[in-house]
Amino acid sequence: MGARKRRRAERIKEERQNKYYAVLRNCPTSPRKMRLVTDMIKGVGVNKALDILRYSSKEASGKVEKLLLSAIANWQNKNEGARIEESNLYVKEAFVNQSRTLKRIQPAPQGRAHRIRKRSNHVTIVLDSHQEVEEQEQEQEQEQENLA
Repeated sequence: MGARKRRRAERIKEERQNKYYAVLRNCPTSPRKMRLVTDMIKGVGVNKALDILRYSSKEASGKVEKLLLSAIANWQNKNEGARIEESNLYVKEAFVNQSRTLKRIQPAPQGRAHRIRKRSNHVTIVLDSHQEVEEQEQEQEQEQENLA
């Protein structure tokens, strides 16, 4: 591996250590239906997002709730000793990508056949802390002042 490729790989690895996320792959729900649920929790605090998902009537909300709990557990593993209540966690990103589509045949009248597409998706939830965002903004402002 070349030096440039190695440096880029190391930078990506460092960025991933500071990123708290969880991914659900090949979920057998239509991406369109899943996006309705993930859009409800974007930019919302973690506790409020869990409440929204728990009391939502959508079938996909149960899967997204479980995924959000997994993302919180990932945050706790990387930040041992820190409390969730004090960290002001919120859902920074929640997005849905299309996965494979299973194609099935449905018998139709007069010897015909209709194709049925059983869609699935990948869901990703990224968490962030309001405190960390404020600290990064202050650091950037200080750097700009030092350069000026």
